[in-house]
Amino acid sequence: MKRTHLPLNGLRVLDAAARHLSFTRAADELAVTPAAVGQQIRALEDTLGVVLFRRTAKGLELTPEGAAGLDALRAGFLQFEEAVRAMQAGQSSKTLTIAAPRDLTAKWLSARLAAYGRSDPELRFVLVAADEELDFTQANLDLAIRLAEGPGEHEGAPIGKGGFVTIGVDGGGEGLIGWPGCPHADPAHAPLTVADAGLAIDAAATGFGRARVPALLAAADLEAGRVQAFADDADGPDYWLLAPLPQWRQKKVKALVAALLA
Repeated sequence: MKRTHLPLNGLRVLDAAARHLSFTRAADELAVTPAAVGQQIRALEDTLGVVLFRRTAKGLELTPEGAAGLDALRAGFLQFEEAVRAMQAGQSSKTLTIAAPRDLTAKWLSARLAAYGRSDPELRFVLVAADEELDFTQANLDLAIRLAEGPGEHEGAPIGKGGFVTIGVDGGGEGLIGWPGCPHADPAHAPLTVADAGLAIDAAATGFGRARVPALLAAADLEAGRVQAFADDADGPDYWLLAPLPQWRQKKVKALVAALLA
């Protein structure tokens, strides 16, 4: 019999019925009806071509054919349980690997991970650069954060309100500092071009010019009074927490997402 055709439900019912020698007690254990147990046993008998149980004056009796495979069947179920535990071992790991842009890590993520880490001293974080093509399997990622219009092919949740803000300081330059991905930036006329939005914020704080950056990145510097806002623009991509469905369902990832969105 091919492995893909193994009647696993029927074998599970056989194990329970053989232990109790009662369809009623087996049904209680499996949270089904006695009729459903009987149907499963009859279907299994048809598949295997043998009789597994007989009713006698003393009650239900296992046939020699039914008893012949029980030891191997129960050993197999124990191996299934071991396989499941092995596959779930990663769920108990408290190491989280996160891909995020460098500027988001510096301006927003690090402080939140530090606060979340204080809730459990066993938590460990591995931060890697967020590439254009996210390969969760190859990089062994649990979660990624990127500036995007939506989650795309992954599961995801947006962070913050999204949108951009133009920031600077009084008396500073008014030219727009350039950085890759900056909307409406003209590199030919930028007083300074830097590698990312975080560096643009820092340059604007020194008076080098103004920076049009994601509002999420500028929030801490605005609150601290290091820069001030000159214009808001609700349009623009959001930062998204992203992961394929299997990673997104992990308890440790769910907990991290909840902490970051709190």
